[in-house]
Amino acid sequence: MVNLKDKIRDRSARVGVIGLGYVGLPLAVEFATSGFNVTGFDVDGSKVDEINAGRSYILDVKTEDVASNVRAGRLHATTDMSCLAEMDVIDICVPTPLRKTKDPDLSYVVQAVDAAKAHLKRGQLIILESTTYPGTTDEVVQPALEERGLKAGVDFYLAFSPERVDPGNQTYSTRTIPKVVGGVNPVSTELAGDLYGAIIEKVIPVSSTQVAEMVKLLENTFRAVNIGLVNEIALMSHRMNIDVWEVIDAASTKPFGFMPFYPGPGLGGHCIPIDPFYLSWKARQNGFECRFIELAGHVNGSMPSFVVERVGEVLNTVKKAINGSKVHLFGVAYKKDVSDMRESPALDVLELLHRRGAVLSYTDPYVPVLKHGDIDLCSTAEAKAADGIDCAVICTNHSVFDYERMVARFPLIVDTRNALKGFDAQHIYRL
Repeated sequence: MVNLKDKIRDRSARVGVIGLGYVGLPLAVEFATSGFNVTGFDVDGSKVDEINAGRSYILDVKTEDVASNVRAGRLHATTDMSCLAEMDVIDICVPTPLRKTKDPDLSYVVQAVDAAKAHLKRGQLIILESTTYPGTTDEVVQPALEERGLKAGVDFYLAFSPERVDPGNQTYSTRTIPKVVGGVNPVSTELAGDLYGAIIEKVIPVSSTQVAEMVKLLENTFRAVNIGLVNEIALMSHRMNIDVWEVIDAASTKPFGFMPFYPGPGLGGHCIPIDPFYLSWKARQNGFECRFIELAGHVNGSMPSFVVERVGEVLNTVKKAINGSKVHLFGVAYKKDVSDMRESPALDVLELLHRRGAVLSYTDPYVPVLKHGDIDLCSTAEAKAADGIDCAVICTNHSVFDYERMVARFPLIVDTRNALKGFDAQHIYRL
């Protein structure tokens, strides 16, 4: 322990990051910027080539930050997992998607752990950051790593620290978001805390890996459930001819006991639509049914259908059907000002409109090409998007969109994000 602790303190510890996506690359760059020698590992050779050429492919990571660290020799990327043997720290940041059955898919974690296991050595610190169900570190990762005879917490150190990245957030970054850390024993927690403390402003140690794993699921399930609640309020308000956005704004004036959440076309992204299912799956393994959580998932999952119903209602006001109408989506990424398409509700909206015969097009400067099932489209420049369009749908409220121009040019607009707040026009229909 003393040796690794000293290496972390004087920045001589070699840090390996497995998985160079939206979590791994910002983390690798932060370690390198703080003076550590960092090697990024990924099975995608194109990502490795981009990093070694000093270019970033993640919006939240500046190319100049990648380039300066590469030039200084502090950052390097490779597809060669045998180089893990040279690392003092291995940080695993791979995806944890859901299977079609809504069960956890740990295949990427297992592959990363197998790579670490093949090159495990005494004194290494292994940290899992991938979002997963409580018990994964103790029940899956630790037994796999110990297969070669080394014991976690004694011969090597093992911890879990949930990633808390919020893509596109201009206020909070990897450095400023507090880091929760839980190890398999106190020594592992301490070392992981020392490591993150070298690059992150505040570290919060917890008593176990399971607590740390549960923290991330609670955070995102909290959001999913509250978004489900406000989506249901939006559906109810529509039936009652009440402006749900005005209701939320008024309720938000209460200085205590209320936190505003906002309705939308559905949930998207890498965490919020997925994490509650990890939690409910694990709960079922323990004989507990998460009825509240699963109901919220059902409500959120129904929102794309409601959006398409609204499009149908709006077109009906001018005696048109969805079938044959030209419908243009503004924004197809899962949230504003990012390029991430994972679980984007816009994909469901597009698919439902396509099934009903709509002629589709879209504008999204962050997503130049879209392929989803039978849908194969290229983004249309915003200035050219209005030609012959019957109805526009704002699915993602990117900051770069010219909303004033949009209101002036389109005959009908369905606004699922209240992006046109402040505009008062009869051809605008909100969620």
